[in-house]
Amino acid sequence: MRQAFVTVLSLVLLTSAARHAQAQTTTVTVLTTPIDSAAEVFIAKDLGYFAKQGLDVDVQPGTNGSAIAAAVSSDAADIGYSDLVTLAKGYLKGIPFVAIAPAAIWTSAAPVAGLVVPANSPIKSAQDLAGKVIAVPGLGTLAEYSPRAWIDQNGGDATTAKFIEMPYAAMPAALAAGRIDVAYISEPFLAVVRKDVRILGYSHNAVAKQFLQSAWFTTLQWAKDHPDVVRRFAAAMRETAIWANQKANQAKSAEILAKYTKIDLATVTAMERARFGVTLTAASIQPAIDVTAKYGKFEPFPADRLIYH
Repeated sequence: MRQAFVTVLSLVLLTSAARHAQAQTTTVTVLTTPIDSAAEVFIAKDLGYFAKQGLDVDVQPGTNGSAIAAAVSSDAADIGYSDLVTLAKGYLKGIPFVAIAPAAIWTSAAPVAGLVVPANSPIKSAQDLAGKVIAVPGLGTLAEYSPRAWIDQNGGDATTAKFIEMPYAAMPAALAAGRIDVAYISEPFLAVVRKDVRILGYSHNAVAKQFLQSAWFTTLQWAKDHPDVVRRFAAAMRETAIWANQKANQAKSAEILAKYTKIDLATVTAMERARFGVTLTAASIQPAIDVTAKYGKFEPFPADRLIYH
């Protein structure tokens, strides 16, 4: 009987070890954009946080949140990075996206984007923006909705301003030439042009002083089919956020960001760095949904519907 017990115990241990080894080789495809606010996956990969969770993450570049959302919805990628506006609009269209981990947060203590005007511009306030041309990187995004909210909250009328879409890289020259009056610019571009412009306002503060801007997401079906992978991915993101949010680690994270995104290290070092959410909560998501509902003209819905449970 003793020998039989030893044999059974050995089989149990071998089976457990085999399962553990299998878990250690789980491959996940993640799409992200090569920017600081989406840099958690680069950091987690470089520091071994994914490996610690038994994940072999294949990080691939995506052009923007909409393109990444399309890839995830068609199963071309397992997990993606996107702003909350894209996920909210997907939900409204019946696309079952779910956030599985927080990404970048907006905090007024560390503003990473703002409305800028030329240093000598006569524009001083929201009231001065009537009839003015405001360039944003994407229409129908938080980059448009938060400036509209900022104008309305500060005594202006957002409906009297003209919003146009323009790449960040083209905005400085357009400002200098007078083709646009105001630009919504985020890091790292803000660090490059800061000496030539004046900050008119940090428009995201009109949404909330702190809220979740973006998240790591997948489809509800994929999450249901891979709950353990979701749990391990979220754990790696949490550990990464805690590490990256510490000022003492920003020099190291700057090196990692420059390595993976090819942004000049001097630029990364000079810019305001992104802060990351540690816990995924409905309260942190609701402000982005509410401002999207107001200016995207749809009924707001409870943010909890975007979170995988």
